Amino acid sequence: MDIQAFFKVTYGLYLISSMDGESYNGHISNTVFQVSAKPARFAIASHKDNLTTEYIRKSKVFSISVLQEDIDMDFIGPWGFQSGKDIDKFLAVNFKRGKSGVPIVLDKSIAWFECELLEETDTGSHIIFIGKVLDAQLLDDKKLPLTYTYYRDVIKGRSPENAPTYIEREKPGETGLSADTGNGESKKGTPGPAKYKCTVCGYVYDPAQGDPPAGIPPGTPFEEIPGNWTCPVCGVQKIDFKALREN
Repeated sequence: MDIQAFFKVTYGLYLISSMDGESYNGHISNTVFQVSAKPARFAIASHKDNLTTEYIRKSKVFSISVLQEDIDMDFIGPWGFQSGKDIDKFLAVNFKRGKSGVPIVLDKSIAWFECELLEETDTGSHIIFIGKVLDAQLLDDKKLPLTYTYYRDVIKGRSPENAPTYIEREKPGETGLSADTGNGESKKGTPGPAKYKCTVCGYVYDPAQGDPPAGIPPGTPFEEIPGNWTCPVCGVQKIDFKALREN
């Protein structure tokens, strides 16, 4: 099977949010689409293991924030690669509560929809939720929406494991990032500078490739990267990386 064929299907990237009483959670999804206009209906997909899925089932409401194209991985990181079971994703974000009380993320968003759950379908790993639109607002008509193609090809992001588009064989190297060989050795078998792996998203920093978009030229050992450098995939700090082998 040619995995690259899957990457030719177009998607947008959205932030899905829901609640359980006064507890809020959300995650980034690329499976959001309008089912009908009259009446207005939206369908979304959420992994069974996601906390947001549990919240949608309990509250019967969810919101969709349409993310803007000029976004950074510092923002995407918590929503795409960290669990609401471990952190409060709403602590450092601007949001409002909709008519139903559901949280609606406003930061990095160009539009939003508030939906009431009508039905759900089990697809195996994910649940497809269909909701009735209760309210909607355009926040910015000048900025472009973020697409999955832009995320992969320009931002150089990758799919988290619970995303509908995640493929187990996908490696960072397929998105222009360094692939994890796991041994930190050069092709000739001579030990080279250690590779470091992000403990949040799995990105591997390869000294041979560096991180040119961040100003880190090829050949730069991880130890010599500035302390304010962040993971180019999920945006976490240098401290969240671990060596794949001992120096």
